[in-house]
Amino acid sequence: MAHPSVAVLERHMLLYRRLWKASVFSFFALPYLFLVSIGAGVGGYVGEVDGFSYLDWIAPGILASTVYQIAVNESTYGVYTDFEWVGGIHTMRGTRVSIRDMVAGWILYVLVMVVMAVAAFLAIAWLFGTLHSPWVWTVPLVCALLAVGAAGPTMAFAASIRNDGYFELLIRFVVIPTTLFAGVFFPVDELPQGFRQLAYASPLWHGVELVRAASLGTSTAWPVLVHIGYLLLVAAAGWICAEAAFRRRLDS
Repeated sequence: MAHPSVAVLERHMLLYRRLWKASVFSFFALPYLFLVSIGAGVGGYVGEVDGFSYLDWIAPGILASTVYQIAVNESTYGVYTDFEWVGGIHTMRGTRVSIRDMVAGWILYVLVMVVMAVAAFLAIAWLFGTLHSPWVWTVPLVCALLAVGAAGPTMAFAASIRNDGYFELLIRFVVIPTTLFAGVFFPVDELPQGFRQLAYASPLWHGVELVRAASLGTSTAWPVLVHIGYLLLVAAAGWICAEAAFRRRLDS
């Protein structure tokens, strides 16, 4: 019999088989549209950033932000509905699937979604000629770490609320500001000092720095190990919070 975490992953993948067509646009069309409209279109007015064309410079940021948003989106309504409406997680509780297995299986599912999106994006980025470093092979690893760092806290939040209206607050006051001020569209150094500190606290900024360095062959704002260590810390803390939120909800 499969490991319980793998069994949870299989359940999510079976559900995804019914909905996969909805993800085709976000995985393939959106990256292309972003690169054409913002990178090539707006880039004609911006010119170069740090010695690279704006298209080359922005592509890694768009990839990291896409991974971040996928991880958040896949960890909101799916978790909430399994607790509040479908009861799938409550059903798992009656089997030998532990809370850790539930969280691990869900994060594995998020990673599968992220890997597919990253592969599609890198293929499109290669066609646009925006990849300039042999270290690009590390991009999926960085994106996976960023995805876990984004999914864990989001799962904890989704398991703690009783009204899905709170997701709108999450998007408006966390996801959108994080995406706008994490170095995706312009260098963080151009922000006022106070806003820079908020950007530095975001796992997305660290992910953007690492993906951009791996794609362009540039150096990161902070030492690479510091960026990786921060993402590992956020991922571990988020995982712990997710398990605690699942346990609290199931025991209530």
